[in-house]
Amino acid sequence: MRCSRRSVWRAARGVYIANTVKCRPPENRTPQADEMAACFPFLRRQIALLRPKLIVALGRPAAQALLDREVKIGVARGQSFAYQGVPLLVTYHPAYLLRNLPDKARAWEDLCRIRRRLAAVAPAAGGD
Repeated sequence: MRCSRRSVWRAARGVYIANTVKCRPPENRTPQADEMAACFPFLRRQIALLRPKLIVALGRPAAQALLDREVKIGVARGQSFAYQGVPLLVTYHPAYLLRNLPDKARAWEDLCRIRRRLAAVAPAAGGD
């Protein structure tokens, strides 16, 4: 399967975006552990209700919240994880990419990997 911009975005049907925290931290800083812990029951319930075929954690706080451990994105990207039996992939947060342009190519690789994984777990949603 070729990974083009068109094919990546075509797979976006049925995508739901949720945040690990339900309010913006002061000065848009990275959420602290206690803030994520306070909001995590809401995220857990959202995931339970949606029953996703695939979860993509955008950024370190999301990955750490879902995996319940310290995560380094550069090490975690490309690996397969699971959250309560649901396949979980990790990549960079879009805000990080705005500040770190060289990592955009890696993020594109991740999007292509996500596209292939989505096609494998939900063929109707990922077909060309």
